[in-house]
Amino acid sequence: MQPITVASVQFEHAAGDKQANLDKIRRFTAGAAKHGADLVVFPECCISGYYFLRHLSREQLTALAEPVPAGPSVQELIKLAKKHNLMVGAGLVELAGDGRLYNTWALVLPDGRVERHRKLHCFVSEHMDSGDSFTVFDTPMGWRMGVLICYDNNIIENARATALLGAQVILAPHQTGGVRSPDPHTMGLIDRKLWERRQSDPAAIEAEFKGDKGRGWLLRWLPSRAHDNGVFYVFSNGVGADDDEIRTGNAMVLDTYGRVLAETWKAGDEMVVAELDPVLLERNTGNRWIQTRRPELYGSLAQKTGRERSTREVRFDGEGA
Repeated sequence: MQPITVASVQFEHAAGDKQANLDKIRRFTAGAAKHGADLVVFPECCISGYYFLRHLSREQLTALAEPVPAGPSVQELIKLAKKHNLMVGAGLVELAGDGRLYNTWALVLPDGRVERHRKLHCFVSEHMDSGDSFTVFDTPMGWRMGVLICYDNNIIENARATALLGAQVILAPHQTGGVRSPDPHTMGLIDRKLWERRQSDPAAIEAEFKGDKGRGWLLRWLPSRAHDNGVFYVFSNGVGADDDEIRTGNAMVLDTYGRVLAETWKAGDEMVVAELDPVLLERNTGNRWIQTRRPELYGSLAQKTGRERSTREVRFDGEGA
């Protein structure tokens, strides 16, 4: 198996303006190809827009949604993947054949094959359902990849289950950072004026992006998902205004030891590129730990405790990212 080059993109999407968002995807995909990337990862719901979805009625959401892969947006991703001979992944609202709506991330391979992940912990709208299965697939380069969307990554069992299904790379599209939280030690809103003054005073907004509302929060858990499971992680995030919150970007790529290979805290649209070396899949710490698991001890992990609550309930209590 040969090394592969991956690109992770952060960009500020326009709520409901698919063409404007697809224009950015086109430009970044061309840029990733120039860097020799085999894969370019875009954020959660970056085609449709994200946080404004919570204000929409079912009828409005249905009008915005598209079937996957038959809809025009994924068909455009297919054209880009074929044109540039790389894998392209981006998120949107999916309209399923039975009329259900999902927060979906579609990855298109150069041959036009589409892999789809439906967010397992969807909370942004009461009209949208959560997915019920993990997404792991093989690529033509011999790498096996999985997808977890935003909150999916917060649950450690999801990352472990994806790794146990053979994923060597977890693609992690997000819309996070700068969210409401009652916890004074993590997260919190970012003053919109700092974002609006990002050109004249970049240091002020970048300090927030590097701090506990952005990178500081991510580095308390994201590296452990990679390290403990012996997988590479490709983290892509929105940046800038997302309805009434400011996303913190921080696009990054981590290796199988949780080390950051590439990252940015730029307050604007940006792409980072890194090479994934398959040598790091061999005998890394997480891989050794997985080999010494004792599954017969873990039955309680699949048992209800009585403390379970829906993701939507927890999230809108302000207790989760």
